[in-house]
Amino acid sequence: MEPEQIEYVEVARAESERGELVLRSRRSESAPEVLELRANGVFVMDTAETTSERALAAAALELVDSPAAVLIGGLGLGFTMREVLADQRVERCTVVEIEQALVDWMRDGTIPHGPAMLADQRVDLVVNDVALAFAEAGEVAYDLVLLDVDNGPGYLVHATNAALYRTPLLRDVRRVTRGALVIWSADTSAELEAALGEVFDDVRAVPYDVQLGERSEKYWLYVARVASAS
Repeated sequence: MEPEQIEYVEVARAESERGELVLRSRRSESAPEVLELRANGVFVMDTAETTSERALAAAALELVDSPAAVLIGGLGLGFTMREVLADQRVERCTVVEIEQALVDWMRDGTIPHGPAMLADQRVDLVVNDVALAFAEAGEVAYDLVLLDVDNGPGYLVHATNAALYRTPLLRDVRRVTRGALVIWSADTSAELEAALGEVFDDVRAVPYDVQLGERSEKYWLYVARVASAS
């Protein structure tokens, strides 16, 4: 039996100072069309497997009783945001995304599910570097912070993202967070766990098993809590 043919079709492409962002569709006879996002040739995420994005949100939402104000670092294809918005306790969801093109694709329907997601009045979508957003935020602005800007400290989409996992930036996160921080990572990172331990009161790495087609993967959620969080 011949292997099934998979067709890739470019949907949109953009260039920025960080490089190339590509949205493409993946098509085959036996499966629905899948949208795939790549940055500088590196796979970021797709619409076929959104378990890890949803798990990031679900794990965070369980940490505090009143997650009224949530900040998400990284828009992606919107599935972490959608899971957050499904929780009726959430009154405001601020999403910080550095790539203007990705925001535009979500707004104008290039990503078909984007307009419906962004129609929720609780969404505040900000085009900015998330590190700057933390530096500029007021004191104790968020109950929860979720970071999913790339594949974790060991698999950076952009080299400058390394600062997000180090103590100085994490101190900014701690300053604006009254509840907890959750970071998604493709692998364990002793350095990240140590940096979080210098800033937060309760830190743990939570494994999360994901089945990607015929391949089993283990991802990690780094959970860091503020002592007063309830």
